[in-house]
Amino acid sequence: MTNQMSIKSAYDCWSNTYDLDRNLTRDLDREVTKEVFSGQRFENILELGCGTGKNTLWLAEISESVHALDFSEGMIQQARQKLNAKNVEFGVADITLAWPSKTESHDLIVCNLILEHIENLSPIFSEAYRCLQQGGRFYISELHPFRQYRGGRASFQHEGQVTEVAAFVHHVSDFLQLAAKAGLVLESFNEYWHPEDEGKPPRLAAFLFKKA
Repeated sequence: MTNQMSIKSAYDCWSNTYDLDRNLTRDLDREVTKEVFSGQRFENILELGCGTGKNTLWLAEISESVHALDFSEGMIQQARQKLNAKNVEFGVADITLAWPSKTESHDLIVCNLILEHIENLSPIFSEAYRCLQQGGRFYISELHPFRQYRGGRASFQHEGQVTEVAAFVHHVSDFLQLAAKAGLVLESFNEYWHPEDEGKPPRLAAFLFKKA
């Protein structure tokens, strides 16, 4: 039996077991993000959808400061318990609204595995452009739409039932067109497979945009 609940309630509930559940998408995303930014340094990173902090600690190691946001109080609570880095500030925020960041205040914005849960992505790209410094980058790592076409979506076990988190399909062309409309230039696009994905569609789609 599949259980349905609001996206926010689902992640609040999932926060207790998120780090313990077997999750190939989560694990691949963490490794890919490290690979993309290995050897680089930043001044001020904005992390959208930090969750339990699976990428936050590493981001804090490559940046002078990290502002980590999530709309789930449960996820933020887990992240705060896990991390004790002085250069990380956590905040609860709905990124479909105006972001709690000053204009041109970040040289890197990262957004991992959350945009599938947002129906209208236009405000996301507009805010990213506003908050980025000139030359700053906007990194997006998402469940590949090819997986979504086949019914793939985030889910977890809760009280003996599978809870599926509501999701919206965004095509690769949607990301490219919305970014261009906002004034962001594509630097790279890559697709990634987990080692257990042999013979299957790519698991992740990763975009790196630049405010030129």
